[in-house]
Amino acid sequence: MTLISHSFRSLRLDRISRAFGTMRALHDVSLTVGRGEFIALLGPSGCGKSTALNCIAGLLPLTAGAIWLDDKRIDALDPEDRGFGMVFQNYALFPHMSVRKNIGFGLVSQRRPRDEVARRVDEALALVRLQDHANKLPGQLSGGQQQRVAIARAIVVEPPLVLMDEPLSNLDAKLRLEMRAEIRRIHQAIGCATIYVTHDQDEALSLADRIVVLRDGEVRQVGPPEALYARPAHADVAEFMGYRNIVPTTATLSGDFVQVTIGGATLPGIPMEPAQGPAIAAVRPEDLTVTPDGPITVCVEAAEYRGRDFYGFGRARDGSELFFRSDRRVGSGETVNLSAAADRVLVYAA
Repeated sequence: MTLISHSFRSLRLDRISRAFGTMRALHDVSLTVGRGEFIALLGPSGCGKSTALNCIAGLLPLTAGAIWLDDKRIDALDPEDRGFGMVFQNYALFPHMSVRKNIGFGLVSQRRPRDEVARRVDEALALVRLQDHANKLPGQLSGGQQQRVAIARAIVVEPPLVLMDEPLSNLDAKLRLEMRAEIRRIHQAIGCATIYVTHDQDEALSLADRIVVLRDGEVRQVGPPEALYARPAHADVAEFMGYRNIVPTTATLSGDFVQVTIGGATLPGIPMEPAQGPAIAAVRPEDLTVTPDGPITVCVEAAEYRGRDFYGFGRARDGSELFFRSDRRVGSGETVNLSAAADRVLVYAA
């Protein structure tokens, strides 16, 4: 496989902003992406992640700030002059063109020699494992195969950067898992940088070298997946990263820990911000587990089986709802005791 990306050191977003009238979609976003990095832009709908991607691609002009590719400022360039590859959510394939012609479209537009086009299309077909489907039309392919064609079309021009806008959202669960592995394999094979937009934390955790969490057009946290999963910097990041138990409480300092009240019981927790007085405690459901002597008592309202464990939610004595995990079957109406390790209870200032 000889497809490679054009050499570059870094892409730099320098305090970029984008407004639509009075609505601020992006505000002072700064980020540096190194060659070979896989960056996931993660956040809820409307947080600005697709707007950021479209600004990088040149599909939307900036309201403020600058975008640099190494020492060259590129935010004033047209999309075709930036040389980036883009994979859209709806694939955007030409239905009347064969797989081969779809993949080679960008090279033909660049007026590359015919033998070079053929060679590079063959390499891209091999990379995405579609050699046997080269002469089919997109309508004759499965959703996963169409997505591979879209990826091949993006990488065949050997871009320094590939931009992906929720590319797996139209696929079923099994295909999404398969395509995650394929996207990561292709990314590593060609050595380009990838910026990947998703609202799915599992996708971001499994694919990215670094995750950028956006909320209301602003960057809330940037870091490797392990850091964001275990130690989100803010309560809103914790909530989006799967800490479904977000409990208003009061924090009291106790050595290296703080004491908080959850479900009417007192537990130790780790202060993620200076927290004394009104606070928010965050606990993942898988870290709040059924134990015989747990300090939190809840009445189970619902539970579901997830293979090895049962996940449920119940109502504590103070009326709060808590999500938890159990090694054994639990049923509606049952009373159980819950506990969580101190380092799994994260405490933020209210």
